[in-house]
Amino acid sequence: MKQKPIVGKDGKIELSTTELPEGTVVEVIMLIEPLTEEDETTYLLKSKSNKKHLLKAVENVEKRNLIYVDLDEYEKSCL
Repeated sequence: MKQKPIVGKDGKIELSTTELPEGTVVEVIMLIEPLTEEDETTYLLKSKSNKKHLLKAVENVEKRNLIYVDLDEYEKSCL
């Protein structure tokens, strides 16, 4: 079961279900959602230029048009 209750006054959280009989023992695990509702991709797709770059990157991945970088070699070249 999955529910998304909102923390109320004095930190009270209420869950209700008609699917379980009274007296059923349950374990509750809470995952705290980030304050922002949108993910990074949604945020980046709002800008026309970012959207263009992201869609081009997806296209490149799908076409296997990738550039591989040896990080050890790159690091040596920067020293």
